[in-house]
Amino acid sequence: MSTVRSNPPLDATDWRLLAELQADGRLSFKELARRIHLSPPAVAERVRRMEQSGVITGYAAKVDPAGAGQPLLAFVQMRCSLGRCLLRTTTADDLPELVEIHKLSGEHCTLLKVRASSLAHLEGLVERLGEHGEMRTHIVLSTQFDGRPVEPVAEPRPVTPSAGWGAGR
Repeated sequence: MSTVRSNPPLDATDWRLLAELQADGRLSFKELARRIHLSPPAVAERVRRMEQSGVITGYAAKVDPAGAGQPLLAFVQMRCSLGRCLLRTTTADDLPELVEIHKLSGEHCTLLKVRASSLAHLEGLVERLGEHGEMRTHIVLSTQFDGRPVEPVAEPRPVTPSAGWGAGR
């Protein structure tokens, strides 16, 4: 779950450390120090500071879902019925197939990322989710790009002003 925090800005060295840790979270402080050209205590202090401020939220193994018996990936857009909101009437233990839940603005209130072992498994999940409201299900055929690490944003993209929509017309 992401939270907006007021953290001190990250410098170029912090970003280099984050890039290395996102590529391999098992690197030792000694190896990180060698790669970043700092002392191990300096690396340890920077990593601890980023952990304490919430920039680094944890370390995890990357697992191939298909290799672990869950080859089917789908996204489900939900428009929950009044009084049947998925986020208020269920828990993570009730729906272990859900790997991400995002609250949305717009036509649908929630976007779910789900994993299943088969189409029959997904069908059963969709039936259970249907109790909460309207859905649109999108089965992923293949993933062309996944796993971009968090990187510094060079500059915000400019917004093109609208022509003909000036104030006071």
